[in-house]
Amino acid sequence: MLGFVRTDNDALVSCLGDPQRAVAAYRELLRREDDALDAVRAGLSHHSAAVREGCCRLLDHLVDTESMDQLIAMADDPDAEVRIAAFHALACDRCKGDTCAPGAGLVLGPALRHLATDPDPRVRARAAELVGKFAHTDARAVTALRVSQAQDPSPAVRKKAGWYAPGGAIYERTAPRPSK
Repeated sequence: MLGFVRTDNDALVSCLGDPQRAVAAYRELLRREDDALDAVRAGLSHHSAAVREGCCRLLDHLVDTESMDQLIAMADDPDAEVRIAAFHALACDRCKGDTCAPGAGLVLGPALRHLATDPDPRVRARAAELVGKFAHTDARAVTALRVSQAQDPSPAVRKKAGWYAPGGAIYERTAPRPSK
């Protein structure tokens, strides 16, 4: 079928850690949708960071309310690539179809913490995206974005924070429109 000896969901999740098989395994798990969710959730605790990252990327598309707490916990993974994938999955609405994005009460705290203190600038940039989703409704988000825009050591993070802060291009584009 895909060049795999075993093609059950658990075996496919393990293949996410194999550079030769990761793409085909990812596509097959994505195709299986809800049937693969239990294995994908279990893969979030796999010893391989590549497997955990792949599972976060899959949950970007397959996320459901049962997976949300586990995905939020991945924002604290020791591996930066996993944290990046987790923050993308939490911030990205485009990939989720009808699933509601998590609210500020669940994700803003971890996003604020990582925006301010994560050692990896790529993680801070992804955290800025998630914090930016709440810039119209939460003063903590605005404050954190402004601080990051002014003080982050990375020019890329400062730029991204500026996009989401009041006056920034994304902030303006996503502003709620007045009712008529």
